[in-house]
Amino acid sequence: MRSFVSILKSNRNYRYLWTGQAVSEIGDHFNTIAVLSLSLRITGSGFGVGMVMLSRIIPAILAGPIAGIVLDRMDRRKVMLASDLFRCAIALAHILLVVYPEAWLMYLLSALLTFASPFFTAGRSAILPRVASKEELHTANALTQTTAWLTLSIGTMFGGISAMQFGFGWAFAANAVSFLISAWAVWRMKSPDGHFRPGRGTRVLQHRFAGWSEFTEGLRYMRTRPLILAIGMAGVGWATGGGAAQILFTLFGEVVFERGPAGVGLIWSFAGIGLVMGGLTGHRLGNRLSFVGYKRLLGVTFLVHGLAYTVFAMMPTIWLSLIFITMSRMCVGLNNVLNRTILLTHVPDAFRGRVFTTIDTMLQATMMISLGIAAWATGVFPVRTIGIVAGILSSTTAIYWAWAEATGKLVRPPANDMGEDIEEPEPVTSA
Repeated sequence: MRSFVSILKSNRNYRYLWTGQAVSEIGDHFNTIAVLSLSLRITGSGFGVGMVMLSRIIPAILAGPIAGIVLDRMDRRKVMLASDLFRCAIALAHILLVVYPEAWLMYLLSALLTFASPFFTAGRSAILPRVASKEELHTANALTQTTAWLTLSIGTMFGGISAMQFGFGWAFAANAVSFLISAWAVWRMKSPDGHFRPGRGTRVLQHRFAGWSEFTEGLRYMRTRPLILAIGMAGVGWATGGGAAQILFTLFGEVVFERGPAGVGLIWSFAGIGLVMGGLTGHRLGNRLSFVGYKRLLGVTFLVHGLAYTVFAMMPTIWLSLIFITMSRMCVGLNNVLNRTILLTHVPDAFRGRVFTTIDTMLQATMMISLGIAAWATGVFPVRTIGIVAGILSSTTAIYWAWAEATGKLVRPPANDMGEDIEEPEPVTSA
């Protein structure tokens, strides 16, 4: 924790980046809980909840390749600022749902809000090595990821409570204000170079690409770096069951345990607590694990995550279920911090925007399929059965990771990617 406090005190740019992230993400979760609960009231079915989530995921998938190219061409700070201002306007428009509760409007506003998100979230990841020094990078990454999950815990819990106490309109207004604060914080960031455009001096990228060819160049880069591709595929394995969770958490809180919006917020909140615990653990282990230790640890935690998710769906009370969803998400948080550190320390600046958006797009596309099937299944199978199947599917990540390691695919990318020498053994934070 002292390293977290230290970087916030000493690094002005990261402090503003972190402030914008923390405030806007809390507001995001106010919006999420309000929209998911409102969708049940408007549509009266779990299928309606699934449609809301699909209306959020599909635009994010479509935006991913565009965002990757834009972030690897333009000033990333300006792109993030534009995303915040656009999302502020759309978040404020959600108040219309209070007086005009139509499903089509809810889907449209959700789609517009999430279309702009990859331009900010991938931009934040891509800009991080420019904001933090090499020595600070692992700590900055761990704090960024842990903050995302802490805001999930705080935002969903208080979002559920506020929706019940003050109504949905207040939650939507708070979300809009949070984007304004984030935009101010991003605007306050300063670069010694006068800009935050990506570097073009790496040996990986010697000439300019245009349009679709720029995106496919990013894909070719990932294919020639099996470890980078494996990290992306691990996210796909998680999303086979993780997508279903987007609708299952709402149904478990509202229908299975009959706790209303507060129950939904409670489940999301404990999932956030687990992610925070995993993030803190990943931060502590990141500087101590050898590369071999990192790969072994991920294989174990991928398996534990899926099994705990399965048990969550079987518990008779909400309090017992919270124990296992916390355990499941703790494993996810640990894996995410370690994997993100690998990406940040091995992917060149010229490719960083496209790599992060490609990985996020792969994950979102898989989540969309998982969520769509889960939404359909709610009309055919019991909610608990769907949860058990989702947990088993998430466990397949461990199988893929074990296969990739057994076939020798989990090797470091070439040292000249970042222009640094690599020696074994070393911590996973080293390039």
